[in-house]
Amino acid sequence: MPLKLAIVGRPNVGKSRLFNRLAGRTAAIVHDTPGVTRDRQAVDAEYEGIALTLIDTAGFEDAATGSIAHRMTQQTITAIAEAEALLFLIDARAGITAGDQIIAQTLRKSGKPVILAANKCEGRVEIPAEIYGLGLGDPIRISAEHNLGMEDLVAALEDLMPKAEAAPEEEDDGEEEEYSEEIEAEEEEDEFSEDDEPLEDITVNYLDRPLRLALVGRPNVGKSSLFNHLLGEERSLVGPEAGLTRDSITAPWKAGDRDVLLHDTAGLRKKARVAGETLEEMSVASTLEAIRFADCVIVMIDANAPFEKQDLTIADLIAREGRAIVFAVNKWDLLENKAGGISRMREKLDRLLPQVAGAPLIATSARTGEGIDRLADAVTEADKAWNTRISTSTLNRFLEGALQRHATPAISGRRVRIRYMTQRKARPPSFTLFGSQLDALPEAYLRYLSNGLRENFNLKGTPLRFSVRNSKNPYAPKGRKS
Repeated sequence: MPLKLAIVGRPNVGKSRLFNRLAGRTAAIVHDTPGVTRDRQAVDAEYEGIALTLIDTAGFEDAATGSIAHRMTQQTITAIAEAEALLFLIDARAGITAGDQIIAQTLRKSGKPVILAANKCEGRVEIPAEIYGLGLGDPIRISAEHNLGMEDLVAALEDLMPKAEAAPEEEDDGEEEEYSEEIEAEEEEDEFSEDDEPLEDITVNYLDRPLRLALVGRPNVGKSSLFNHLLGEERSLVGPEAGLTRDSITAPWKAGDRDVLLHDTAGLRKKARVAGETLEEMSVASTLEAIRFADCVIVMIDANAPFEKQDLTIADLIAREGRAIVFAVNKWDLLENKAGGISRMREKLDRLLPQVAGAPLIATSARTGEGIDRLADAVTEADKAWNTRISTSTLNRFLEGALQRHATPAISGRRVRIRYMTQRKARPPSFTLFGSQLDALPEAYLRYLSNGLRENFNLKGTPLRFSVRNSKNPYAPKGRKS
């Protein structure tokens, strides 16, 4: 079992840098500005053979009740309560402050084992003598930035690991039991071949891992409030202030019977407003990484200002990344004229975002819980559509009917001809059209086929992709295609 370890300390002592060092990746934003981390974030990691559940925390400050700093401190107190062991980080260059003494007192009262580490010890930095007055033993000298002193930290962590019970002795049968690590299967990218033909007309093949679901939207649309409501706890910092979330925070959740890894993200503002703001640029980069990491994305829309230009830009980005998409119209409880509201928004969505036409659109309130059950169902359906694969024979029966209802156009006196189509992969569903002059096939006709596929095979909530393959013209010069 991994050791659940919370990293605690004042703002700007290097907690997130050490968190990233132990996690083996950039899981938290690191910047010189104090108070960058605001929410507690947990990741599973293995460092030097030690299995850990790491919890990065916000700074611990004595602040006025209700202030952002006070709410951040409450998040840290919750992390201390959840952890099995505590890593108390101080800044060796700054010395011991009143804040460090308050934290030390809190950690001693917790009754949990504490590792005291003095960070930023690169160079000729002397450990302040006052550190021994904290009552937490000898400090470990480290530099998270320069990877110094980590072997001493590993030794301290090993001492905290639960001792494995001795296995009962068994008779030696002369055979060794072999172990192998289970490697997560990634989505297939191979071109379609006859061997890939599904056994059924329509199959849904989920990846053998939890669904990765990201909450994305403009600042202050209620992403963190929804995140907390879904988890049933105050996991992310919330409040009337825009831009509270900076890191992408991850937590396990359930959507029906489906295991989900849920990501809360920072709000995405217009690019021009972010330019030059290094910290906000890092937050946006973290959100974009969460989108690329996701299988499905919930785009949160403010019911009082739906489908503004930034909403459309965000949705288009997600579609181009090929992720399943669900729209949550939040703050529905605050909308005065609700009659026919969803129908009007549906018409606007399909008109402005034809690339995700028919995507689920759910009225929600993160404050009251309205629509949350429908949102979970919509995520499940969008994920199902994203993982769907359709047999070639079924696709071509659909294509035959589509061509009869609406023939392909003629280009320069010659009609574009579609002979047949296949689905080359899922996640998202991607199709190849075979025929002649297909490079001249208008976007409007591809949209016609997309809408038909969505309706006939319930592919709503996922972008669809098309490629074309032209047949060779036997009368054309060698190397040319018709």
